[in-house]
Amino acid sequence: MLFETIRLAFRSIRRNALRSFLTLLGIVIGVAAVIAMITIGSGTTQKVQSDIAKLGSNLLVLRAGAPAQPGTPPSAVVRPFKDRTLAILRNDLTGVKAISGASQQQVTAIFGTESLSTAVTGTDADYLVARDWTLAEGRSFTDSETRGGAPVCIVGETVRQQFFGGGDPIGQRIRVSKIPCLVIGLLDAKGYSGFGTDQDNVIFMPLATFQRRIAGNNNIDTIFVSAADGVSTATLQTGIEDIMREMRHIRPGTQDDFSVRDMTQIAQTMASATSVMTGMLGAVAAVSLLVGGIGIMNIMLVSVTERTREIGIRLAIGAHERHILTQFLVEATVLSLIGGIAGVAIGLGLAGLASALMAVPFIPSPPVILLAVGFSGLIGVIFGFFPALNGARLDPIVALRHE
Repeated sequence: MLFETIRLAFRSIRRNALRSFLTLLGIVIGVAAVIAMITIGSGTTQKVQSDIAKLGSNLLVLRAGAPAQPGTPPSAVVRPFKDRTLAILRNDLTGVKAISGASQQQVTAIFGTESLSTAVTGTDADYLVARDWTLAEGRSFTDSETRGGAPVCIVGETVRQQFFGGGDPIGQRIRVSKIPCLVIGLLDAKGYSGFGTDQDNVIFMPLATFQRRIAGNNNIDTIFVSAADGVSTATLQTGIEDIMREMRHIRPGTQDDFSVRDMTQIAQTMASATSVMTGMLGAVAAVSLLVGGIGIMNIMLVSVTERTREIGIRLAIGAHERHILTQFLVEATVLSLIGGIAGVAIGLGLAGLASALMAVPFIPSPPVILLAVGFSGLIGVIFGFFPALNGARLDPIVALRHE
């Protein structure tokens, strides 16, 4: 009985193909928009999390200067960090995987006739651990090179491509600002960050070398602290703040003259923001489903009116109201499900295209797909019920007289 009803529904849809297509359009657009928005949003969220993770796992970033407050200009007086600051943190702070001080400056690097504007960072071997950098070739700095300020450097993939093409840079000498520098390592490529920064256009050298021969001072711009496995970054942040306040003699109730940023919290905040935006866009797109449902109700009312005589004949030869009700409900549901399935296919196609153009992961969600198809079928049932009920309640005598 149900199979025959479904067959009749398909026959009715084929009989009025253009009208059925126009009716489906609202459902197709609604489902496609919801699937595309949520899929793109999920990919964007993962891309944000991945970009933040590239900065280092369980990472805290300590900078000199009071934390920025909304509506107030940054303080002009900044007490920079010194080597002593780094030494005290390494001695007193527990639950740490790696601590590294770093200073950075934009310089011009030269090799032969080629030149490149790049960011040179003075740091030590712990920097690679704290920031989750790995070496593709070569080695990191030794303790003696770090302490002695040796003219050695580690280059990123962009620097390698600019100066050496696909060749091996290890053992080559490049000029960083005015310093001849021996290349001892090549970093694994990280690509562009979510903010459009080329993370591979970098050169690392020992901090002492940078301070003496490029910066001309012994300041440390930033201190990176990576939490050990199982240690909460929130706990570690409290420890850093306590040590820094004591070291810098900051009285209780006085604002800190340094800031500590938790990259884990930043990643969670940004991911949460993109998730909220995705939900809002999905909700707006879902309005199209309601519009499509109204279209289905309209077309089913027209269908009942057109087939009044057919309904009368069926009722006259013994069909019950429930049979007529079921027939029109099934027809409305089949129409909605066809639109839902077509919408899923179009939505996934659009999401795949957008993901490729935006360079974000393509992450379709099976639960969302099933929910969209199920919701489209539910809309068919809800908006098809009233027209179906009207058809089922027709007086057979009146229906048979209808022309």
